[in-house]
Amino acid sequence: MNSRACLALAAVLGCGPLCLSSVAQTQAATATNLTPQQRVEQMIAVPNGAWTAGDLATMARLRDAAMSDDYAYRELRHLTDNIGPRIAGSPQAQAAVDYVAAEMRALGAEVSLQKTIVPHWVRGAETGALIVWPGMTPATTQKIVLTALGGSVATPADGLTAPVTVVDNFDQFRALPASAVQGHIVLFNEHFDKQLAAVGNGLSAYGDAVAYRALAPSVAATKGAVAVLVRSVGNADYRLPHTGATVYTDGIPKIPSAAVAAEDADLLANLTAQGDVKMRLVLTPQTLPPVPSYDVVADWKGTEHPEQVVIVSGHLDSWDLGTGAIDDGAGIAVSMQAIHLMQKLGIHPKRTVRFVAWMDEEQGGEGAESYAKDHAADLINHVGAIESDLGADHASGISFAGSPALADYLKPVAHVLESIGASQVTSGGSGEDVSALKGVPGFAPIQDSRFYFNYHHTAADTFDKVDPKLLDENAAVMAVLGYALAEADTPAPR
Repeated sequence: MNSRACLALAAVLGCGPLCLSSVAQTQAATATNLTPQQRVEQMIAVPNGAWTAGDLATMARLRDAAMSDDYAYRELRHLTDNIGPRIAGSPQAQAAVDYVAAEMRALGAEVSLQKTIVPHWVRGAETGALIVWPGMTPATTQKIVLTALGGSVATPADGLTAPVTVVDNFDQFRALPASAVQGHIVLFNEHFDKQLAAVGNGLSAYGDAVAYRALAPSVAATKGAVAVLVRSVGNADYRLPHTGATVYTDGIPKIPSAAVAAEDADLLANLTAQGDVKMRLVLTPQTLPPVPSYDVVADWKGTEHPEQVVIVSGHLDSWDLGTGAIDDGAGIAVSMQAIHLMQKLGIHPKRTVRFVAWMDEEQGGEGAESYAKDHAADLINHVGAIESDLGADHASGISFAGSPALADYLKPVAHVLESIGASQVTSGGSGEDVSALKGVPGFAPIQDSRFYFNYHHTAADTFDKVDPKLLDENAAVMAVLGYALAEADTPAPR
């Protein structure tokens, strides 16, 4: 240590250089008395932080129990196979509310239903076919695999027929004269970045491409397009179209919108480069009046500070093409398991652990918005909110949104999760629903996203895509983190 650093450290310690020298000598003497193994152990030791040794032992019990308990897997199978698709406003969504509420009551949790008003959009017929293209065999058509985007308006009942124009991005579209778009079906052929997803950044790849699904209909309508197609926002080429919500801008005509399978987007790009292409499009969805629905809220009451809350959550609604296993039945199931494990092991932390099954994450987040509004006055007593909504592949740690101090705060928790490969702590955000709880520290499991967007929002989002061992890992992260936040001597930094 140089003399300037020595003096600075002495000032921080509130003593002179002689005092500091004495401290250093004492530390050196202590170190000399340690064996090499003890010195190494001292260097790698993780402090207990906001938890006692007993708390950390309880976390380990929860971790181990989660890895050997099939409760989440069984609950997920019922949600997906027995109840099925759970699009907001549907009878299945209500059945899921009733089922999850009953399961939470059976565990001894205090259950309530948070009312919200959700969209009621119903998919209808959806077909696409080319009727004119370069080199076609006379009197034939060619099928285009597509699905309506959530919230899309309908074509006329017997469909519409129009020329097809293909652009790669918004910049190319803006460069086109209105005459090249007026009366056309426009395909936005923005590619999902597979290489980005392949290195574990699936969510970033999705974020780059999903703007086209949301905004393309209104953008194309400004130049007179009669319908919009977008290349499916997803990673796999199984000729599967990926649905998802679109957004219409006030004051701009609403035009029908659909996602096409990646292979069909390539086909259209190739054929339009050769010459004129015409397509017949039929979409007959209905937008019905909004209906009441509910978040399921279940409290495992705290022993010392029951008014302080830690949320464990996923979203209960899904899209209607598959059965919503990875998006987000898995998140619901692992959150239910957190309560189940505490009940099974007789664990009652200081603060309340609150399970929430959010409604309508997919079409606007109405459930989370209603909760945030109704609980605005007591959000100060929400010490943390966890949401799992990126599937059920390997969980490698904890992501947080909030104070940078959370990184150090969570180190003891991450250390408990190290044995299952979940020791990372990163500032990477939290779930869409919990982000509505302004000022509340948000958390999520860090989940392997390389394969999630293969099935996301498709007919292939089904129970068989979930590996029970990997689901257990996610359940362990949820249960350990939920308990840790609820039991900590000091709340998570805000």
